[in-house]
Amino acid sequence: MENDDIEVIQINIHGEDKPGLTSSLTDILARYDAAILDIGQANIHQTLSMGILFKTDSIRSGDIMKDLLFKAYELGIQIRFQPITVEQYEQWVGMQGKNRYIITMLGRKLTAQQIAAVTRVVAEQGLNIDSILRLTGRVSLDENARAPKSCIELSVRGNPHDKEGMQSRFLQLSTELGMDISFQKDDMFRRSRRLICFDMDSTLIETEVIDELAERAGVGAEVRAITESAMRGEIDFAESFRRRVAMLKGLDESVMADIAEHLPFTEGLDRLMHVLKRLGFKTAILSGGFTYFGNYLRRKYGFDYVYANELEIEDGKLTGRYLGDIVDGKRKAELLKLISQVENVDIAQTIAVGDGANDLPMLSVAGLGIAFHAKPKVKATAGQSLSTVGLDGILYFLGYKDSYIDDKQFKL
Repeated sequence: MENDDIEVIQINIHGEDKPGLTSSLTDILARYDAAILDIGQANIHQTLSMGILFKTDSIRSGDIMKDLLFKAYELGIQIRFQPITVEQYEQWVGMQGKNRYIITMLGRKLTAQQIAAVTRVVAEQGLNIDSILRLTGRVSLDENARAPKSCIELSVRGNPHDKEGMQSRFLQLSTELGMDISFQKDDMFRRSRRLICFDMDSTLIETEVIDELAERAGVGAEVRAITESAMRGEIDFAESFRRRVAMLKGLDESVMADIAEHLPFTEGLDRLMHVLKRLGFKTAILSGGFTYFGNYLRRKYGFDYVYANELEIEDGKLTGRYLGDIVDGKRKAELLKLISQVENVDIAQTIAVGDGANDLPMLSVAGLGIAFHAKPKVKATAGQSLSTVGLDGILYFLGYKDSYIDDKQFKL
């Protein structure tokens, strides 16, 4: 077929979705041996929007459009034709090498204001939105019956004018409008993560265990002040750790069992761990806290690795000292790399999740670093942040839909 005889036509279909609609239209194209160059569709509230780009020749194009019009009338749908020149088509083909990114918007609910703000930034950065996908379930009008979270995913194409500036703006919008925004390169690693490493205190559990121990030892206020300062990155973690552990001297070891039995687990942990284990993820706790509590979580949730600090105990009492090296920020990053090597996992396939300044080294090393309900300094430095929902929000950052997660084989 000579170029002069080629006709490229785009058809746009809109109307009530019904079984057999796509088959009826593509059957007509097949009858005339038309080549489908691209096809896509979306369905919102039983209303279909479909686009088909096809190639034919000038002899058959008229008959194709006539038959499609008759079929559209028969099906009760609207159809529109748009001719595309060969030059326009080749220009479109040439754009396929552009970078693609995924923007995930997540919150307790998503509003038009939030979506407008994010898409405005996308437009200002010169990016095109290729598709928008809802990852969470359908939203009920009954406020009391609504799902506890809402998430959409935007697939965008192009090269942002100012990537750092865009991410900074997304962080600002997250704070101002009460949502989480993830911006990730859409590559082969995004949906093939295999190892996830967690901080423990204030990440997997909604407390700092050392503060709980300090309360039992009667030095709660003093230790809590040091903990908060260390998590903000104001004082060296190792030094703060030594000072806090020393204050626990004389505490009965039985206290640890009681605290473990009453640990407040973070929202979404059960759902997240259930899905991760079913998907074959390797999971690790890399904590500046204590092995006793890390091993408690290991038994409960099946973590594959636990690295934390060991408290020294003599005659049933804490001595105020610890055994071995401190698991600080640098050590966490080293352990993440070590585990990935042992498990033969590319570093790009790893995830790190934490809330404190001592988590930043592992967040920066991992393929996907997520600051979870983190301090401002940590959120500003980490690649991604999650602050409005529980730990199972991580699943949406990986592109998983509720319809997948809540399928029978994954239900808790």
